[in-house]
Amino acid sequence: MKAIKLLSSVLSLALCSTNDGCKKLYNLPSLKSRFAVIASAFLFTGALSVSSAQAVSSAQESGFENHTVFHNFNGYTFTGSPGKTARLLSFTVMVIADGKIVDTGNQQLIEQYEGARKINLLGRTVLPGLIDSHGHISSLGENLSLVDVRGTTSRTQAVAAVANYAHKNQHHEWIVGRGWNQELWPDRRFPTRQDLDEVINDRPVWLVRVDAHAGWANSKALEMAGINDDTVDPPGGQIIRDSSGKATGVLIDTAMAMVQQALPIATDEQLTDINNKAFEHLLSLGITQVHDAGVDARRLGIFRDLAAEGELPLRVNAMIASSEPTLAELLAAGTFRSADDMLQINSVKVYGDGALGSRGARLIEPYSDDEGNTGLLINPEERVRELFTVTHNSGFQINYHAIGDYTNRLALNEFERLPASEHEYRHRVEHAQIVSMDDIPRFLALNIIPSMQPTHATSDMNMAEDRVGSERIAGAYAWREFLDQGSLIAAGSDFPVELANPFYGIHAAVTRQDRDNQPVEGWYPEQRMSLQEALRSFTLDAAYAGHLDNVTGTLEPGKWADFIVLDQNPMRIKPEDLWRIRIEYTFVAGKKVYKRPI
Repeated sequence: MKAIKLLSSVLSLALCSTNDGCKKLYNLPSLKSRFAVIASAFLFTGALSVSSAQAVSSAQESGFENHTVFHNFNGYTFTGSPGKTARLLSFTVMVIADGKIVDTGNQQLIEQYEGARKINLLGRTVLPGLIDSHGHISSLGENLSLVDVRGTTSRTQAVAAVANYAHKNQHHEWIVGRGWNQELWPDRRFPTRQDLDEVINDRPVWLVRVDAHAGWANSKALEMAGINDDTVDPPGGQIIRDSSGKATGVLIDTAMAMVQQALPIATDEQLTDINNKAFEHLLSLGITQVHDAGVDARRLGIFRDLAAEGELPLRVNAMIASSEPTLAELLAAGTFRSADDMLQINSVKVYGDGALGSRGARLIEPYSDDEGNTGLLINPEERVRELFTVTHNSGFQINYHAIGDYTNRLALNEFERLPASEHEYRHRVEHAQIVSMDDIPRFLALNIIPSMQPTHATSDMNMAEDRVGSERIAGAYAWREFLDQGSLIAAGSDFPVELANPFYGIHAAVTRQDRDNQPVEGWYPEQRMSLQEALRSFTLDAAYAGHLDNVTGTLEPGKWADFIVLDQNPMRIKPEDLWRIRIEYTFVAGKKVYKRPI
């Protein structure tokens, strides 16, 4: 009977890989249906070699009927403690059972599992599943559904994209999108509401900047938000005005909330669909774990429901948003970790400042290109102290958003004030983007983890030095400074601010170049990571920063079998080609949750 079921699974997957019937499979409403069907029995068709049904019978006799042996591949994993003492191991055989790794080794290992199911990976490369230490799942799902103005090279091009989207979506009450970046436009100036009014003035338009720290509204959206020329700037935010004091339509940081509160509220069904889109996209990129930065109570509830039903397809470490009205109740309820380690809630994202591109990052001295402006604090210092204290005393990890050098120093000062404890918090600074050279050693002294996003450096290099000048840039995106002193870096992308592909981040970390491989020598190349450091920051060190290094982050016996199969070997290609690597298969807990379309 088992042999018949095995053959049936092979035939089903073969049909799925050779005709359009597979598309219907991925339109099933249940997330479990969507991901679990392709996961059954670890079977491959066409591209990879699978043992015959006879092997199943042999496995029953040998006691290895629930074991699967992957072989004939180039595998790499770190072992040992996180950080620079970790060692890179290579292997060609991996044995898994019940979703976990049983053993790894060389070809001789196969003989110890005679009769187990065998899968030949045909010389491909295997790595641990990659971890994004700072992303935004719901925002990514929304971004995949809305008007995308990322990469537009002029205001005119961005407006045209909005007009085209609005024309195709006449039923939408609001036109919402994301991705504009005035630094890519010829005049590098903020846009205005009039730019949008010219193409659509009967419906509200709201476009979030690429960094999510500024928004661009048309006049209708400002009207619906109750914003006029006399509206006072909220604490931690700014309404950009022209020389005559009129609101231009650009809102910075907390001022964005005035428009966002006027947006239609998504239903639970819509939120679930948004999350599903994000999950599918992330798995296609080899991401098996995400630290979701800033999650409200409603989305926490959705994640908990999915976890309880076994329908989370990747691991989620959900940081509670410090702005959540029920924060006190959530902290009082204590930390949470599901039995299968698919969902963890044990940290709080505390908001510090804005972003560099919109000049909202808080600096010690004024911006070099904006005299008198030192940026914004989203939470005043006394509120930061309150949040640090209550989060720490509740046994939760603090993940503090800090872009500017002022905010990074503020974070370190507040961490220093916290009472000593035997509890291992692994507190973090999210971004640690512009840091005073005097403050970098304090990260190690206080055991604070810098959670950094390599592609921020290559996206910001066209304006970062303009913002902070030649002296402060020495402490900007300073990966080498942190690594050389012994700090570990938890890497991520900050998706959808940056594209989620982790190999874009690995490429940026190793080369300090964009995907055109510019500048030729790299931008401040002395701050580059080695390839091993970059891979470690997306695997073992990221798992450590999320308190899951005991069960994920490496391919070692006893840990979950979260792994990816690549089309190229990163150890054997030129650094400038790292971003071209594609994912063939993604596995979570031994189940195949993504297969690259043929």
